[in-house]
Amino acid sequence: MPHYLVAIQLPDDFDPSLESETTVRDITVLNEELVAAGAGIVALGLSGASNAKSLRAQPDGKVVITDGPYLETKEHVGGFWILEAANLDEALAWARKGVLACRKPVEVRSIVRGVVRKALTLSSL
Repeated sequence: MPHYLVAIQLPDDFDPSLESETTVRDITVLNEELVAAGAGIVALGLSGASNAKSLRAQPDGKVVITDGPYLETKEHVGGFWILEAANLDEALAWARKGVLACRKPVEVRSIVRGVVRKALTLSSL
């Protein structure tokens, strides 16, 4: 069955401490629904873009590490789900629920390859 990334887009000035209890509850309910339906593989929130480190290869073979996100944008990925869905339409149906729960835009992309080293559970994080 295909897998999809559903990435939550947040403004760069997003402050998670100001998120409403209703939004947090709605995201929790959606996560539980995804798991119960067998569609949710991973659901994670990320620290702010200001905590990001970007690494770039240089022509001389060295790697330069800089503060901040790789791209200069006004939005960044603030969290994501990895879903198992029968097709893109099913993934989009879950993404619609994500938009409503998070009250933020999301992006859906199919996963074309990858490696899973270890299964994660919320209790292990």
